[in-house]
Parts: sequence; C-alpha cells; structure tokens
Amino acid sequence: MSERKLVILGCSSQQPTRFRNHGAYLFLWNEEGLLFDPGEGTQRQFIFANVAPPVVTRIFVSHFHGDHCLGLGSMLMRLNLDKVTHPIHCYYPESGKVYFDRLRYGTIYHEQIHVIEHPVSKAGVVHNDGKFCIEATFLKHGVDNIAWRVTEPDSHKFNREQLKLHGVEGPLVRLLEKNGTIQIGTKEVSLEDVSTVRKGDAIAVVIDTAECQEAIEIARGAKILLCESTYLKEHEDLARRHHHLTTVQAATIAKEAGVQQLILTHFSARYQDLEPFAEEARAIFPHTEVADDLKVFPFSK
Repeated sequence: MSERKLVILGCSSQQPTRFRNHGAYLFLWNEEGLLFDPGEGTQRQFIFANVAPPVVTRIFVSHFHGDHCLGLGSMLMRLNLDKVTHPIHCYYPESGKVYFDRLRYGTIYHEQIHVIEHPVSKAGVVHNDGKFCIEATFLKHGVDNIAWRVTEPDSHKFNREQLKLHGVEGPLVRLLEKNGTIQIGTKEVSLEDVSTVRKGDAIAVVIDTAECQEAIEIARGAKILLCESTYLKEHEDLARRHHHLTTVQAATIAKEAGVQQLILTHFSARYQDLEPFAEEARAIFPHTEVADDLKVFPFSK
C-alpha cells in the first residue's frame, strides 16, 4: 500500500446505470485506505478493482442520502468477515447517528471489528492522530452534509551531502528522523542540519452541495479536489433545484481554491457520454479529470 492513488469504485449519483455504480471513492495513502461515501454495491466494486477490502482503515459518510451510505453496512460486515485487527474510524454527521446505527446493525452478525465513531457536529478539525488531520465543513444540500479535508503530516527531505558531512548514515538516519536530534561523537546533529521540511499533501472531497464559500475554503490549496458535478451547464436549473453543482460551478470552485487537480464525479444517470463534462470544466480549470468506474488516479509526493 505504499502507492498513493485514488480508486473510483463508482461515480453515479442518485441511481446507478449499466456502466456506473453508486458513488464510492478509495484513497490508498500512507499505508491506509480512506473510503468515502460507500454507496450500494461498493463491496462488489472492490472485487472488480482488484483491491482487498481490509485495506480500509477509515470510512467517511458525507450525509445519509442512500446513494452515499447504503454500502456502509455491507462494508463493515465484510471487514468483520475478514477479521481485520486494525480499528476502523468512521466519520459522519452527528445528526445522522440513527441512520449510522441502522446501517451498522441492519442484519444479524457476530461483531468482532473495532469501530471508532467520530460523529461531527461542527466545522473544524474533527480528528488528528498524527497520521492524518481530518477537517470538516458543512455544505448546502438541504440536509446535514459534510465536505472533508485530509492532510498528511509534514515530513523531512534529507540532503545526502549534509548527511555525509555530519556523519549520519545507515540506521542513524531513521533514529534522527524519529528523535529530531542525534549525538555524533561530540556533536549534536538536528534534523534541520541535514534536511528541509516538505509540507504534507491535502485532499478535499466535496460531494453533494449547491455553490457555497465553504466548498472553496475546505479545498484551498489541496493536491486533489474530488468534487461532484451532477449536471452539465445546460441543466443548471436542475442543479439549483436539487442543491447540486454543475460542471462549470465545480471547475470554478477548483480554480478559486487553487487546487492542483480536480476530479469530477457523481454524474446524473441522464448522461451517457461524460466527455462534455471534461470539456466544460477544462475551459475554466485545465487540470481536470473525469471519474469513471474503476479508474485509478495516482498522486505522487
């Protein structure tokens, strides 16, 4: 799991199509698996994607409309069946606790997995365990609906010449990285002496919302923005009526937020051809990709 990539398990919106499953998105990142909005059929999509479900360490539910959560119960039961020993962190709007419980315990099974719940009631940092910092903000969708920002910690990039100059080599490098300083003979060497700080990357996930400033702020400077674009511009009236984004609106959010890459998803079943989504978005934000079921988007350091 050393690869850093986004696996699109599904990219449809309210209803699946012959070619697009309900939405579900898996970030494989820093030895963890971050699963967002597991819709119906997510467990089966793991098979088609050739990804083992036990990679999942965290599950995020933006809101409790069915296409964003109906796969939650089966995913937890699958992880239980696979006897995963690591904890499963689950993040969701606190107001949807009753729905989370119904999905988690919707059938008979002998629960063995360790689920750690993080119900979110207000915007801001909701969890920071040193591996990732999880931030949330509430969007405009008519129900409590959360956009997420996940940031990895800063790291140090070592300078080989400086390591050699200070006599830091072999296992001493890892020891220095762990402790921050190390004694070499009579001299104390610090991380700052032999490395530079690399800012941790951030990803943002904005699924189901009308245009709002919150979507821009949560995505500010992110490496990847995974964003809904349920409708093309010609159906802006439908987007407004159902509290969704058009392609043009999603691209504008990406541009104003200054993200590195925009990935569009959550397409209405009325569209068979997704190329117009790419064309409309790239006219505003050139660094746009369009999701498709089982498509993989690598992202490097």
